[in-house]
Amino acid sequence: MSETRYTEDHEWAELDGEVLTIGITDYAQGQLGDIVYIELPEVGRTLDQGEETVVVESVKAAGDVKSPVTGEVIEINDVLNDEPELVNQDPENEGWIFKMKMMEPEQYAQMQDKDSYTKFVDSLS
Repeated sequence: MSETRYTEDHEWAELDGEVLTIGITDYAQGQLGDIVYIELPEVGRTLDQGEETVVVESVKAAGDVKSPVTGEVIEINDVLNDEPELVNQDPENEGWIFKMKMMEPEQYAQMQDKDSYTKFVDSLS
């Protein structure tokens, strides 16, 4: 059973073995509005935790997606090149952005669980 964890920058990460699938939360896509473009990272790129990795552009703003952990990008969601709106429609499933092999599992363990993240988001309103 995989578990999803969250950052205070509104990224989610779902662990499957050593592979993390990364995207932005429903809260984040709601704040951005209609997404029109996503600049995906290169496969093979090594990322540091907190590194700005992806640019998401919407009709009202641009935002950065930061890498929640240190690791190597092993796959990108190519569908987003033609259908960036998938991130609005299904941000935590079909709208995933990239997958990575993590290098420091303790970073994932330190991320928020769903209950903690929900409380954090509730505190923002």
